[in-house]
Amino acid sequence: MDPVPFVAVRPGSAAPRLRAGPWPDEFGPLAPLVAEESVTDILVNGDGPVWVDRGSGLERTEVRVLDGAGRDLAVRLIGLGGRHIDEANPCIDARLDGGIRVHAVLPPVSTTGTLLSIRIPRSGGLSLDDLDSGGLFEVVPRAEIERMVRDRVNVLLTGAGGSGKTTLLGAMLSAAAPTDRILAIEDVAELRVAHPHFVSLEARQANVEGAGEIGLPRLLREALRMRPDRLVLGECRGAELRELLSALNTGHDGGAGTLHANSLADVPARLEALGALAGMSETAVARQTVSAIGAVLHLERDGAGRRLTAVGSFELDERGRLAVR
Repeated sequence: MDPVPFVAVRPGSAAPRLRAGPWPDEFGPLAPLVAEESVTDILVNGDGPVWVDRGSGLERTEVRVLDGAGRDLAVRLIGLGGRHIDEANPCIDARLDGGIRVHAVLPPVSTTGTLLSIRIPRSGGLSLDDLDSGGLFEVVPRAEIERMVRDRVNVLLTGAGGSGKTTLLGAMLSAAAPTDRILAIEDVAELRVAHPHFVSLEARQANVEGAGEIGLPRLLREALRMRPDRLVLGECRGAELRELLSALNTGHDGGAGTLHANSLADVPARLEALGALAGMSETAVARQTVSAIGAVLHLERDGAGRRLTAVGSFELDERGRLAVR
């Protein structure tokens, strides 16, 4: 694929700082954007303009990927992540070297052409010091988060996409005692943890013959045989809530998970909805959640950046339903 001539410099701005490279030709016309240090997200919308996030919201670029080339690019990138995408599997997540996550959707599921959502982690991840300097703890004191890590509290991090859930979780795990063995279970490995004893298991999709799938339930069983001190289940988006609550109810304190939710008050209803997908009753979700999770941390993102805006704890209401305080 021939690269589209493009220099990612906005009018009146200095030349962008570049990540350590080189970035392979597999990214095609997106390579200059992938290389730009401030870019965290790249969005390809069919043959329309490519959008990026440099930390203060989405910006339109002059880059375009024609849709035929976009499909080829999606197939190539997903293949680099060890997965496959085609008409039978048109929506796929994959992780590339360096922790880059690629999500692709092909037509006809996408009515506007091939869609690519690329998330690029900061090299090495961020520490609690970095997040403090960036203003994440303006509302909730950093000392409260450090206490949770020290006291091995099981936590659930909630917020919208891109609010900083995975980033904060990685920083918290990096601050854990160096003697702790931390074991993460993820559908697509995204956590970046600067810790001497961090290991990660990643789910695997079935091959083209429909064999070889390894899902989160099996990974949890394997993880329990690997002598973990802290168990972490990455983003919970469906029936894997059952695995999250199971993991955090195994007696391994100091674990964590993440969940999409609009606000702290919305978390109980969100957990009940996901529990229904897993065949769990509202009572079962409530009792297991209160037993498993000691604190819920809610993050939000606005034009000023990412903030940890609220901390709550789960309890049972007068009807035995899940509530957050």
